Order: sequence, then structure tokens, then C-alpha cells
Amino acid sequence: MSLKRQLFLASLLMLLIPWAGLKFVLELDDALRQQALQQLQERGQRMANLAGDLLLGQPAITTPNALYASPAETPIKPDGHADDWPGYDEPDHLQPWQSAEPLPLPGAPHLRWQAASDGRHLFLLVQMQNQAMQPFQQNRPDQPHDRFELVLQPPVTNLQQPVPRQRWTLRTSAPGSVNAIREDRQQTPDYRVQGAWRDRGSGWQLELQMPQPARGSLLGFQLTQGGQDASVPGTGIEPPPPLVQRIPELERALADQLGDGQQVTLVEPAGWVIAHHRHPATGQGPDFDDLSPVQVLEKITLNALRALIRLYQPEPTPLGEATHRLITGGLPDNHLVRRNDSSVWLATEHDLFGGRSLVLEQSLDQLLTVSGSALGSVLARSLLIILALTLVLLGYASWLSWRIARLQRLVSASVDEDGRILSQVPGARTQDELGQLQQHFSQMVERLQSYNHYLESFSRRLSHELKTPVAVVRSSLENLAHNSSEQERQQYLERAAGATERLRRILNSMSEAARLEQSFDQADKEPFDLSEVVAQATAAYQQLDADHQIRYQIPEAECPLMGSPEMLVQMLDKLVDNARDFTPEGGAIEVSLQRHSDHYQLCVFNEGSQLPEHAGVDIFGAFVSQRQGQSEGHLGQGLLIVRLIADYHGGYVEARNTREGGIDGVSFRVIIPVYRPETGSTL
Repeated sequence: MSLKRQLFLASLLMLLIPWAGLKFVLELDDALRQQALQQLQERGQRMANLAGDLLLGQPAITTPNALYASPAETPIKPDGHADDWPGYDEPDHLQPWQSAEPLPLPGAPHLRWQAASDGRHLFLLVQMQNQAMQPFQQNRPDQPHDRFELVLQPPVTNLQQPVPRQRWTLRTSAPGSVNAIREDRQQTPDYRVQGAWRDRGSGWQLELQMPQPARGSLLGFQLTQGGQDASVPGTGIEPPPPLVQRIPELERALADQLGDGQQVTLVEPAGWVIAHHRHPATGQGPDFDDLSPVQVLEKITLNALRALIRLYQPEPTPLGEATHRLITGGLPDNHLVRRNDSSVWLATEHDLFGGRSLVLEQSLDQLLTVSGSALGSVLARSLLIILALTLVLLGYASWLSWRIARLQRLVSASVDEDGRILSQVPGARTQDELGQLQQHFSQMVERLQSYNHYLESFSRRLSHELKTPVAVVRSSLENLAHNSSEQERQQYLERAAGATERLRRILNSMSEAARLEQSFDQADKEPFDLSEVVAQATAAYQQLDADHQIRYQIPEAECPLMGSPEMLVQMLDKLVDNARDFTPEGGAIEVSLQRHSDHYQLCVFNEGSQLPEHAGVDIFGAFVSQRQGQSEGHLGQGLLIVRLIADYHGGYVEARNTREGGIDGVSFRVIIPVYRPETGSTL
């Protein structure tokens, strides 16, 4: 996988930014809901106290059998058509219909009704379904007909005597206008109670208007069909049920306490709504037709973000409501409810005396708008950051790819197909990891070039070393075949034996390092005194070499070491032999051993030529020699053996040009860890 793709995949991890933003906004939304709930509870308690003071002394309605009168927002004309009633254009399940029995089977007769009030008049709409109207025949009054009975019981106060009930009867001989007949001794028409009776094909419809009854009145009705004794269930007239209406002054008092996007509902113990008001949310903005394309896009985006937040919100509980009743059944723990119009509200419920309750609700639209705007801001900024960082990473990846490809071209151009070094890799100007890599490549190519030069000279040197003894052996054998003199034959045999010995030494020198590495696996380490071994070896060097001044500096204390004394003597032989080759006749060679706290330092200094400043080749490697024009078996294996023996004893070797006592030369230092006899280990 390319570097660009890797960085692109890594940049995809930045998608965690909008995910974290969504989590933050959801936590913000939860915090806003908790804060709004606390404020809603405090406001709801104040409104409950206010409503309780206004309802003081008014009896609570505990019966589910009541006649509920909705407020008439538009004028109602009692003509029997019902097209001016509240919610007339809505489906039947959204209209405030009441019924004395559950919904019947399809096609069965069913009586339902509605009531409305404009403050001056009470309107009643009664509808019989799946049952034809039986009119009243004046010439035959005893024939079966439909009769509608209405009973009103005014409220009783402490300042007056009980008011007698008022009873009316309505019947019609044909569809059209109808007046009520007061049931008294005179059976006089009461033109204050009037309306219209209409035939609806599969049923009929009666619309009435009467003076607004006083608050606390009881109002009931029943329908007698066909003159039979059995009546169709209505609200009932013995006793008549209470007339329930919304209280305008109570609604006005509660409306002053509402905030934006809030609504309040006050219900009786039986669930009848006696006060309801909704305060619309402010800042709704212009109509959709007045929005520009950009504003339409913003609105669609905001709605989508609000829907996303609502998806993670707790599930709201449907509120059991009708247009005239509200049954909470106890609010859920999250206080989220859903109305019939699918709107979601944050609701609190507060109890009043007499079993009444006040429900205060806050629309979640405003909270969702705040959360959606916050989420939109987070997502927009996150996407901008992700886009910018992706472009930066891709640009950076392209720059790195260009540098890597350039380095690849430089390295490829420096070496041909046969492995020959053609040119050097230039040094890097930058100091980062790629710059360091290019610098290492440059050093490696330089060392390889020096090493190739050594290998080429090594082959020539080896060919030169082998050519002479081989030629001597061949010429000796040829002469031996042509001479019969025993003395001459003996001379040729001695010459061949000497050349053969020289070949043996050359081959042994080439395989000495390999044999040494194999001997490491079989060698046993033993404790010995390093200073004594070095002293004895140096004394032997002084006796065998009279052409150089070999001096030795010995430490006063013992130098215990765990290892192989024979190998250390071999290492010292190689160092001293190497020093002899580069020390002029009569020059000084100094061997010193120093003891430090954690290591020994064995140093061999020779007077004479120095190491090149930039050799380009590790002088302690295989087949490496700094000798120019010298022969007799110098194949570059001596210092390699020194390094191998030092590694075997846990140390290392280094060489550097130095000046001691005013004399320039080369110093080889071998660092070996100190051996602790009491612990049986090295430091």
C-alpha cells in the first residue's frame, strides 16, 4: 500500500471528530432538557398555586358522564348543517364527539353529540347515525315519532332557594327549523331554545341554540324513538350530568404565566379539560414561500439534524387525549409525551385540591433547534477541519513520496547491474528521518566503494602472493624432471618445499578467522590474571624483536578475568605484529594495561604512520588492510581476529590517531569488562 493511501486511511480516523461532536451535542441536549424540566416544574408549581386560588370553592367534577362544551372560535348558526362547528373539516376522530356507549358495529344505530359555547349561547349538535327520522304527525299525534327531551338544572347557591329544573321537548313534522316546547302546564313554545332538524339520508342531525347556562349547571338530554318507552342513551336526565366548560378567566390568568413554546392544561378529576392555552414559539421566521433557495437548504439541513438528535432521544409516551378530555395516567420518567398531532413535549404534572391536576408542557422544537444548530456548527467545522487536514496530509504524502522516489533514483544511479559503484549519493540538506536515511545511504555507498576497491586490490594481491610460489613449484618440478644429479634434484625439492610452505601460510591466514569463530563454541573460559598474561607476552616480544623499542606499563594490582588466556595472547600477537609493520626501525611500541572501576583497558601504541581520516572501510572487517605494496601474507585478517576475540570476552576494540610524549602514532584500545570473583560475573 502506498504512503498516500496509508495517510488517507489514517485521515479517515478524523471522522471521530464529528462522532465526538454528536456525542457532545447529545449530552448538551440532555442537559438542556434537564434544565428545561427543572424550570418547567418550578413554573408549573406557581401556576398550580394560582389555579388553586381561582378555583377555590368550586366543586370538582368526578363523573365521566358529563356534557362538555368546547369554546366556539367562530360564530355558529343553528341551521342544521354543522359546517361552522369547530373541527368540522377534521376527521371524525379529531372532532369533539361524545357518546354514551362505545362505537357500535358497522351499520348499527348510534347517537353522538357535540356542545359549544360562545359565552352568550350554548350550542348543541346531536347526530343519529344509521337510523331514519320518524316525524311527528299533527293530525295523528298518537302515531310513533322521535321526541328529543332536554333538562337544565341551574346551580344552587347559599343566597337563593333551589331553582326548579327546566325541561324542553323538541319534535318536528318535517326537516327544517324547530322550536322547543317548555314542559309546563301551558306547553308553551320557548323561542330561546331553537334550531334545525335535518335529514342526512342514513340518519338525521339536530342543531340547537339556547341561552348560556350558569357555571355549575346540570344539563342532560335523551331521545325517545317511535313513542316507545325505551330511550336511546344520551347524557341522561335523571339526574342530568354536569355541564363542563373551559373557564376563560382561568385561561387568561394562566396564559400570563406561560413562556414561549409552552402550553398548559387544567383538568378535572374525571379528565375534563377546564382550561387550556398554548403560547406559540417566537422566532418562527418567514413563510416557506418567502424563503430563498439558500434558506430552504438551511431549513432542510436543520430539520435533518433535529431528526438525527430526536432519533437518539428517549422514546416519548403517547398521551391519552381527546379534544375535551386528557388522561395522563402518570407521566413517564423521562417526562416526554407525544400528542395526537405527533408533536413531542416535555411535560410536568402538578396536583391541585379536589383531585384536579395541571399539566404544563414545553415544546421540544426550541431545544431541538438549539441542539441542531450546535450539531450543525460542530459538523460544519469538523468537516472543514477534516478537509483541510486531509489536503495537508495528502500534500505531505506527495512530498514524502517525491523525496523517497528521488532517493531511490539516486541510489539506483550510483550502482550498475554488475554491482560496481558509479557515483556517490549526495548528502541531504534536511535533518529529518529521510535526510538521515539519505546520509546513511551516502555513507554506505562510500564504504561500499572503498570495499570494492579493497576487493579489487585483494584479488590482485592474492594473485601476486600465489603467483610466485606456484611458479617456483612448477619450475622446480620441471627442472627436477630434466636433471639426474642428486645434488641439483635436492635443491629443486627444497625450493618446491619452501614454495609449498609459503602457500600453506597464505591459505592458513585466509582460514584463520573462520577457525577462530568455530573454536569459540568449544572453548572453556577460566579465571586468570590478565596483567600476568600480558606481562609475559610483552617480555617475549622484547626478546624476539631487537629492531623496535617495546615497553610495557603494568598495573600494581591484579586484574582477574574470566576467559581464554591463549586467545588473549593471540589477540595481543596480532596487535603487536600490526604495530611492527607500521613502526619504523628503532621506533617505540608501548603496551599498557589500565584497570578502571568497571573495565580493563589494554592499549597498544606504535610510533609511525597514522590512519587515514576517512578510510571509508572498517579496518576490523574481513580482508581489510591498509598496507600498500607490502606482501608476505598480509591479507587483512589480523584485526578481524582482534575484534572477534574482544567480542568473545564481552568487550570491543577501537583505533584512533593519537600523540603520546610528543610522538605521533596510532593507538589500538581493547575494552574488556571487569570480572568479579565474588559474584562470578562481569560488569
